[in-house]
Amino acid sequence: MTAASDRARVGRLLAWYPPGWRARYGEEFAELLLDELGERPWTWRRTADVAACGLRARLAGAGLAGHPIDPAAAARAALATIACSAAAFGLTGAAMWSQLAIGLQWSVPRASGLTQALDLMTAAMAILVTAAVLAAVPLAWSAVATAVRGQGRPLLRPALLTGASALFLIVGGRHFQNGWPGTGGHLLAHQGLVPGGVAAFFWATTMWVTSYWAHPAMLAAFPAARLAWMALSPAAAMALVTGAATLMRRAEISPRALRYERLVANLAGAGMAVFAAGALCWLLSAGPGTRTLFRAGAIDRAGLAVLALAGLASLAAARHARPRPTPSGSATPAGPASAPKAVA
Repeated sequence: MTAASDRARVGRLLAWYPPGWRARYGEEFAELLLDELGERPWTWRRTADVAACGLRARLAGAGLAGHPIDPAAAARAALATIACSAAAFGLTGAAMWSQLAIGLQWSVPRASGLTQALDLMTAAMAILVTAAVLAAVPLAWSAVATAVRGQGRPLLRPALLTGASALFLIVGGRHFQNGWPGTGGHLLAHQGLVPGGVAAFFWATTMWVTSYWAHPAMLAAFPAARLAWMALSPAAAMALVTGAATLMRRAEISPRALRYERLVANLAGAGMAVFAAGALCWLLSAGPGTRTLFRAGAIDRAGLAVLALAGLASLAAARHARPRPTPSGSATPAGPASAPKAVA
């Protein structure tokens, strides 16, 4: 093989690794691979080994595996993954919860399990919102402190993205909550289970989680402003989560703040467990004779699958949220010392 073709193969092999790993170790690792190709031009074991280690490095960058590039950075990555998982869980859960809240505004469920399900889901939503607020406090403080020291340039774009997305969702949610289907009902307000305005806001911000997307004719009957909101609000929610996760990865969070964030992550995990119990209670109680307002459809079962995946991702990341010190005198765990065995 020519030198050009060897380097092309090395480039393809290095593509298995994340950009951060390649920027730090790519040049050295490429030389090791070139030497290996000179001795053994082709072996499937080497390719499989490089691919497996590259995928593991990508999982480590997401906080879902070990051998991190930097223990503190890996802990921040794990917390960012937990935050993203909790956000996906919360958005899906809010859509399911608002559906039940609308039903309780207008009728009394026959099955007592439905009322218990809403109680559990309401408590869980309160826990998740509380955890989100508690997690944002040290992150905002760290970002401000970094900016005061004159090192806030890397945080500027994610901070603006987070703030603009949050403002868009708050203003839009407040506007569209006036069309809440529960308006004019009575039962939920009389029970004092949850303020109607809160239920209406959650409904408005998750209006895009609907089966109307499968019925274009019915969707076309909506006003243009509502259709635009349904299209833009999920993008704004994704931008909000992306900006917050980027801030968490880039901000220099102290070890004490990291310990605090882990405690908040545990609180969020408890909220997800409580909500999952309530959602299961709802799905088990919503039998064939259940009224339409409380019936669990295909989109709700798909939502339960999203809840399960988000919960599992959060649990996997929680295992790596605690920074592990690198032994003195040894190579960084994610560096060439842990390169594929076929190259060593």
